[in-house]
Amino acid sequence: MSKGHFKCGGKAQRVILARLPLAAAISFAVAAPALAQDVAEQPASAATTSATAQKVKTLGTVTVTAQRRTEDLQKVPISINVLAQDQLEALHVQNFKDYVKYLPSVSFQDNGGGNGAQGFAIIYMRGVSSGSGGDYTGSRPSVGVYLDNQPITTIQGPVDIHMYDIARIEVLAGPQGTLYGASAEAGALRIITNKPDPGAFAANYALGVDKVAHGGIGSTAEGMVNIPLSKSAAIRLVGWREHDAGYIDNKPGTRTYPSSGITISNADDCSPGVLLQCHGHARKHYNDADTQGARAALKVDLNDNWSISPTLMGQQTISHGSSSSDPSVGDLAVTHFFPERNNDRWWQGALTVQGKVGNFDLTYAYAHLKRNQEQQSDYTDYSFWYDTLNGSGVYFYDNGGSLIDPSQHPFFRDHYTDNSHELRLVSPSDDRLRLVAGAFWQKLKHDIQYQYKISDLADSLTVTGWPDTLYLSRQIRYDRDRSVYGELSWDFIPDVLTGTIGERYYRDSGSFYGFFGFSEGYFPGSSYGEAGCISPEPFEGAPCLDFNKRVKQSGSLNKVNLTWHVTPQAMVYFTRSEGYRPGGINRNASLPPYQADFLTNVELGWKTSWFDHRLTFNGAVFRETWNNFQFDITGPNGISEILNANSARINGLESQLNWQATYNLQLSAGIALYDAKLTANYCGFTGNDNRPVTDCPAGSINTQTGDTVDGPLAPTGTRLPITPRFKGNLIARYTFDVGNKSGFVQGALTHVGNRTTSLLLLDRSLYGGLPAYNSVDLSAGLQGGNWSVSVYINNAFDKRAALYKFSECAVTVCGAHGVVPEYPNGQVYTGFSQPRTFGITFTQDI
Repeated sequence: MSKGHFKCGGKAQRVILARLPLAAAISFAVAAPALAQDVAEQPASAATTSATAQKVKTLGTVTVTAQRRTEDLQKVPISINVLAQDQLEALHVQNFKDYVKYLPSVSFQDNGGGNGAQGFAIIYMRGVSSGSGGDYTGSRPSVGVYLDNQPITTIQGPVDIHMYDIARIEVLAGPQGTLYGASAEAGALRIITNKPDPGAFAANYALGVDKVAHGGIGSTAEGMVNIPLSKSAAIRLVGWREHDAGYIDNKPGTRTYPSSGITISNADDCSPGVLLQCHGHARKHYNDADTQGARAALKVDLNDNWSISPTLMGQQTISHGSSSSDPSVGDLAVTHFFPERNNDRWWQGALTVQGKVGNFDLTYAYAHLKRNQEQQSDYTDYSFWYDTLNGSGVYFYDNGGSLIDPSQHPFFRDHYTDNSHELRLVSPSDDRLRLVAGAFWQKLKHDIQYQYKISDLADSLTVTGWPDTLYLSRQIRYDRDRSVYGELSWDFIPDVLTGTIGERYYRDSGSFYGFFGFSEGYFPGSSYGEAGCISPEPFEGAPCLDFNKRVKQSGSLNKVNLTWHVTPQAMVYFTRSEGYRPGGINRNASLPPYQADFLTNVELGWKTSWFDHRLTFNGAVFRETWNNFQFDITGPNGISEILNANSARINGLESQLNWQATYNLQLSAGIALYDAKLTANYCGFTGNDNRPVTDCPAGSINTQTGDTVDGPLAPTGTRLPITPRFKGNLIARYTFDVGNKSGFVQGALTHVGNRTTSLLLLDRSLYGGLPAYNSVDLSAGLQGGNWSVSVYINNAFDKRAALYKFSECAVTVCGAHGVVPEYPNGQVYTGFSQPRTFGITFTQDI
């Protein structure tokens, strides 16, 4: 190999690929197993051997632990995507939004601000999405996210880990119920960190700076050191600090409430008066964010068979503003009046003990996760639209009886505590009969405090003990999981035909209790809030307890797999697997608990290697049936209600191709096609037996309210939201020598098809759709010795790719067309991809 070429898999590759541009990402990140493979070198065949013979590159082996044992990725009968460390660095991946766009099977929705806290991303796989979720009272996630062996998924979404010194990301598409249990209904995403290595000292650092079009300047600094303490012990210390530049402008503006004539302004030159309230928060590039964190891991080998590995990791992200845009204000712009700040901090302590019991591998994994998120929000949209349409501003006055500015500015606080234990036993991988078995226990606590505040609000309208608080949620939620599981594999014909059966028995329980609602002076006679107290005793500072509910459930899931190794280079598999999501509690006293939903997957997949492993072609076709799926709607007085929505079907095809075309040129492509539709009407209410109602023609009666309905809210055949029918990538990467150094250039094209925004037809018509888009990333780099430098342009043509939409109040209110002249299409926000970004990074091994 000539001196200037990259040597993949070794130190030289780690140097040059560390912090390569985001455009480099796609060359590996087609989200395919094929793209997760390192490149290896092999000598030319004997027939071509000569002094001038060219060496060839082949695709090396990648090992994964998706099935709880170490295996060759190409031999695992699961549709699994892997992004290894070198690929994450080449992709310039720093957070969830950086890597999710390279995974065709994965989509997400940011709840943006709506009625919940910002900073939570709701993850979906294979089109298993109702478009709802993210509310603190809502369903548990359908995709499980894990840090090493420990779950990090909270009710409103997983923690967003800074992607530095990460060994790999494994994405398992389809139900993973038997090995991963609840909330891995549609799949699982595993983030695997690099472990301490007693073998040698190692250290590196990376520095980067970027400029966002229409925005500011960002920067990143990262460092790692691995220190051997003895021949059997080592410690690994990692730290990072990142500044994300803002690119949304908070433009000066005013808003007048029709009921009172009071005008509010966010301009700096505002002069306050009786009817003019000044807030002065307009500024450019106001959606910036700062992240800092660290990880310390210790590994001690007690002897040849046993080791212990404690880890402590933490991170804090402080962000401002909103990353969405209001089209009525302008491109990449909003007009907001109150401070918007989000402080998301978390830490996790984990302990893994590994050893041998006879010739079986035994693993015990424990984790304790603490996550605290506090947020200040601007909620003037909600106040303005309800005053405009309903005249609600006349209900807000001060202690003297004068009308006041009705603008709401909430404070949200979510405190999570998650404890989990897992004990797992794995038989030797070379046995003809193989077993994976274990037990799992988890307890997740969510401590909730949401205050919807109005300045100078009369004491009679304020929740007792909470000044200026019109509405208070002060609640505690517990979700508990207990299960035992096992998978048994038998080689009918060794190295040719293998069968696997799996089963998981689970018992889940949940409790939800506390206070939510208004003061008795504001809402007398209410069934909740102070007028609906069920206990005279205060609850966690709130006036009383006004609801207290519990739910329990149990059951089992199964899996059957048959794998045929047609040749050593070609495998075909058939799988039938199940996943589920636990049921839960509705706060509304008139509604029963919602039931668990289940996903059944039937899949035919293949993994193949060609031309002496210079090309891999993998894929799967499948049909998934989603029964009794959970869907939340906004009920009376804005209270979320979760109902079961009967069933849906997802047909899909996923395929990945990676080709080392020449020694210098690599081409890669990946696609995902989904047809996801309802197979029964969604009527928006359940029957007397708490089961979904599917027969609801116009003129029929809602069995829960007695109201006449206009027909199904979403009829049979309605397309499921958020996921595109087609998503794909096409990438070309060329490496070359520059004197005694190595260089590369790369271009990548990503296409995402159009998506719908809601399951409900009315909401969909008000929100509008998410159009298809193309994105082009370009990059180039140079490596010499132990250093590398790279430049990149992401979103080279500065496209506005719409990722999600939301409104601050019920879309039927905020999306009311033509009601207000300055908002002809209502007030719906759009979250766009980051504008064109130019960056440069430098990395060095020490």
